[in-house]
Amino acid sequence: MSLETAPAGSKSEQAYAWIRERILAHEYQPGFRLVLQTIADALDISVVPVREAIRRLEAEGLVSFERNVGARVALIDESEYVHTMQTLGLVEGLATALSSPLLHPADLDRASAVNERMHALLDDLDPHEFTRLNQEFHSVLYEPCPNPHVLDLVHRGWGRLAGIRDSTFAFVPGRATHSVDEHVEILDLIRDGADPLDIELAARRHRWRTMDAFIAARHGGEHPGS
Repeated sequence: MSLETAPAGSKSEQAYAWIRERILAHEYQPGFRLVLQTIADALDISVVPVREAIRRLEAEGLVSFERNVGARVALIDESEYVHTMQTLGLVEGLATALSSPLLHPADLDRASAVNERMHALLDDLDPHEFTRLNQEFHSVLYEPCPNPHVLDLVHRGWGRLAGIRDSTFAFVPGRATHSVDEHVEILDLIRDGADPLDIELAARRHRWRTMDAFIAARHGGEHPGS
């Protein structure tokens, strides 16, 4: 790919978008060394805009720079993951509860259809596609939230998860089955007109169980409830 055929924008901005896309798509895995000259050659540009793009990605936490090694795709920061998931559990749970009276049967059918697609992936799990569908499922339930401040916090949380880059379901594939089942429980609560607080707590627990499973797996074994 040459940046001559890429969308308008400075070469630095285009290099940034090109590298970032590959990081978020897991083409460049955590720890992958980003060789500036190799990237510059691939994009048919000089090293200078690539270096500027790398600095920008470093500021976002997607890239780390090690002395005598160079730039690498950053490894997952467990504390950042925990803080993000804890916060997202709170605000997404609230957003889902506030959205519940505004969700129509067609919305719930759409979310259910997405969850069925997730279920179909369980036998031969594609963790990144599963993660994409997972976000699509939840967005159906929280996007109608009438509180724009809460919704903004939800969007920020999902953005931070993308920045962390790692798919929980790639690391803890066994969590996927439980996640699909819990989606059904949340949908049932909304369909039944449950108390918004019950919906909020169910959505919050769902997010935190994923967090617990990930942490437990990183420390030697899956969480009993994962």
